[in-house]
Amino acid sequence: QVQLAESGGASVQAGGSLRLSCTVSEWAYTMAWFRQAPGKEREGVASISTIGFSTDYADSVKDRFTITRDAAGKILYLQMDALKPEDTAMYYCAARWTSGGDWTRTSFYLYWGQGTQVTVSS
Repeated sequence: QVQLAESGGASVQAGGSLRLSCTVSEWAYTMAWFRQAPGKEREGVASISTIGFSTDYADSVKDRFTITRDAAGKILYLQMDALKPEDTAMYYCAARWTSGGDWTRTSFYLYWGQGTQVTVSS
């Protein structure tokens, strides 16, 4: 059973920064961060692949968030800068062992963490 565990969520003021971490028990080809705000669907935030460490970002976070992973592929990070109130959500990390297709599609990801709450106040 693959396990993912997020940490680093907190309450911050707009303009602040946070770094989320996610540990994964096994290497995965692609890992991603998703978020879900109350009453909204889960949306992709960013993804990163092991091969070449290529990344993708949602337009809403581009130039503010940075996704990285350690060399062993066991720790995933999300550096979030210039946070806005609309970034408030539960943040989840997810893992898949395939590539290609729409990286934001939740059904591609086989394993998910329990989530960590990020709250940004104005």
